[in-house]
Amino acid sequence: MKPPPFDYHAPRDLGEALAVLAGAGAGGKVLAGGQSLIPLMNMRLAAPAHLVDINRLTGLATIEADAGGVRVGALARHAAVERSADAARAQPLLRSALRQVAHPVIRNRGTVVGSLVHADPAAELPAVLAVLGGSVRLARHGGGQRDVPAGEFFTGPLESALRPGELAVSAFFPALPPRAGTAFREVARRHGDYAMAGAAAVVVLDEDLRIVSARVACVSAGPVPVTIDVSQVCDRRPAASADWAAVAAAVRDRVDPEADIHATADYRRHLTGVLAGRALRAAAREAAGDGRDAGEAGEPSDG
Repeated sequence: MKPPPFDYHAPRDLGEALAVLAGAGAGGKVLAGGQSLIPLMNMRLAAPAHLVDINRLTGLATIEADAGGVRVGALARHAAVERSADAARAQPLLRSALRQVAHPVIRNRGTVVGSLVHADPAAELPAVLAVLGGSVRLARHGGGQRDVPAGEFFTGPLESALRPGELAVSAFFPALPPRAGTAFREVARRHGDYAMAGAAAVVVLDEDLRIVSARVACVSAGPVPVTIDVSQVCDRRPAASADWAAVAAAVRDRVDPEADIHATADYRRHLTGVLAGRALRAAAREAAGDGRDAGEAGEPSDG
């Protein structure tokens, strides 16, 4: 199928891009990687009047990592962020999740910020931004910018806080405190497919290696990434003896996924609990300095 007619714009700098978007209003869509937008247009599920191609704005292809975290520019490709050693040191959860995104050919073209703006609750990166408490920076014509925290950015399935005329210019993924660990787990029918369920986890320990903070963001568990704090369930236990089955049950009780052709709601709820328990346990191991990680295949069931 072919997309409906549209006006194509190829701005050569950020100011021009923002001016075009301001003029296009609600009829404008940004083309960066195009891995989601172009199929939607071809199936006529999206019909923008103006397509604003930002691929000439090479100054947005940045990956900046420091002790505070990682800021990813709007044109930074999945593959570039996945390969960045500096980004992986500052925030290892990014690389863990990116390895689960689609296939290499998609990651070579798709962008991290574009995935966030697409706001698919079955995608990996919205969950990562949510569990880390990150933010997306939005710019508009006239020089105005605003940073929208993840908890406010995702407003519904394929819906974000991006307003007509705005451009998402970067996303920020905060670094973690000392004695913190992360992990990402998901299950898909085939590697590279959207996940039937998944979990991005962050665990923080105190000096005695007791769990002081544990939270998880669930994939495909609701209309937006579902972020759940299970610190109280962990009850400040040592990481090595936490009741991960109880943690998994707590997550199951707090998600309300929908059924589809791939899974019933009950199965997806059960799977979300299992994956959350596994991800949190792996994150706790990492935080405690235990490099062992059984991965998806070798881990026992969490109920």
